Amino acid sequence: MPELPEVETVRRGLLPVMEGQVIAKATVNRPDLRWPFPEGMAERLTGKRIKALRRRSKYILADLDSGETLLIHLGMSGRMLISGHTVGEFHHPHPVPEKHDHVVFDMEQGARITFNDARRFGAMDLFGTEVGDAHWLLKNLGPEPLGNAFHEAYLIERLKGKNSPIKTVLLDQGIVSGLGNIYVCEVLFRANINPKRKAGQLSSARVASLVPIIREVLSEAIEAGGSSLKDYRQADGELGYFQHVFRVYDREGEPCVTPDCKGSVARFVQSGRSTFYCPQCQR
Repeated sequence: MPELPEVETVRRGLLPVMEGQVIAKATVNRPDLRWPFPEGMAERLTGKRIKALRRRSKYILADLDSGETLLIHLGMSGRMLISGHTVGEFHHPHPVPEKHDHVVFDMEQGARITFNDARRFGAMDLFGTEVGDAHWLLKNLGPEPLGNAFHEAYLIERLKGKNSPIKTVLLDQGIVSGLGNIYVCEVLFRANINPKRKAGQLSSARVASLVPIIREVLSEAIEAGGSSLKDYRQADGELGYFQHVFRVYDREGEPCVTPDCKGSVARFVQSGRSTFYCPQCQR
């Protein structure tokens, strides 16, 4: 599932063709994805101007001049692809419609944004913009890891007394939003923290060290366009590149990249997900 860097990369790719632009025509080709689409969604979107295109956690939020906000979740395999728009010297013509093109936005300036989702785990919703973070998908989210509300004192306080493994705790969207399996593995490796360690047993200094490392890993991943492992593509159809610099994720059996370390990357299943780490470096 796309994590914060992938969703942020998609948002940035959509900005030139969506923010400030009018949706000339919205087409909805099926009644639902993960959940039913809002009633009359195509009609409620057609003719509306997108005032702002934001991100909250793993959701893209488009604020409309109608006073509503369109929420988009990419799910496991959702892609938002742009056509009919010139980027630099390259023009992307409209492709032939595909089977899993479920929602299409034809913009007033000629661009087309197609939401394609083969597995149909994605979702869209429309709600009053004034509802804000009180929306049911947003209200229990923790602070943004790249925002000012996420800092050392906050994380130290939230991890006090936690008996769960630190990896499980960092995946809790109520503690910090947007982090997923890939980036938590990478963060814990850089912090030299064993993913099995109980969160509440870590010293305040070690917990505090996680904050800048989380920011560093996410910023590097965004700069690389995210990580493309299976279905993820950027909005222009290109792959992300952060997977080429993974230090532990998906590197089971390979030598540890830490200088002078003789260990190799191990994998085990934790809370139903693959965890990758170096048993020699991470304590």
